[in-house]
Order: sequence, then structure tokens, then C-alpha cells
Amino acid sequence: MPYALVVLLLLLSACASDQVIIDRRGVDMRQYAADYKDCQAYAAEVESGPQIVKSAGVGAVVGGTLGAIFGDSRTVARGAGAGAVQGGTAGGLSADRETRRVLLNCLRGRGYKVLN
Repeated sequence: MPYALVVLLLLLSACASDQVIIDRRGVDMRQYAADYKDCQAYAAEVESGPQIVKSAGVGAVVGGTLGAIFGDSRTVARGAGAGAVQGGTAGGLSADRETRRVLLNCLRGRGYKVLN
């Protein structure tokens, strides 16, 4: 259960840092709001589910293998579970980074000077 809490905290902290800061000088903020909404729609096209599942699967295999090498059947199960959580978290964070990259590239492409 502590792993689930760690995953939740990591995902919440990733969402909290999604604020985009632009140089507002000479920017029509109504147009920016419309462009931001369009860019968010593009960013939403990043498919995070398959990336999370794949990373969790790889983590489970690696964790289970290490558990088999260094322990018994209980160690295999715990290793696989821990590996799945760690892998799934890494996959989720990677998908979040890709989503943010799409958002920022879209805004830059529309002429905004993104500061962060």
C-alpha cells in the first residue's frame, strides 16, 4: 500500500508543475487563452496508457527476475509488484513530460515566448 501512496504523490506533484509562463508583453490574452486551449487539445492526444502499461510490465519482469535470483517465491512476488509500481510510475512521468513538450512546442509554434 505505501507504493500506491508514492505513485499518487508523484503524479500529483507532476500535475502541480504544469503551469506555463509566457512573456505577456504585446500578447492579446484572449487570443492566448484560445491558443492555449487548442494546444492542450493537441497535448491530450499523447497516449499515456500504453506507455504506463509497457513500463509496468517491464518493471514487473525485472523485479520478479531479481526476486527469483535473490530469494524465494514470496520475494519474486514482492519484486514483481515493486517493479511494476516503479515501472508504471516512470512510464506515467515520461508520458507527462511528452504531453508538456507537445503543449510548449505548440505554443512556441504559435509565436509565444515560453519562459519555463
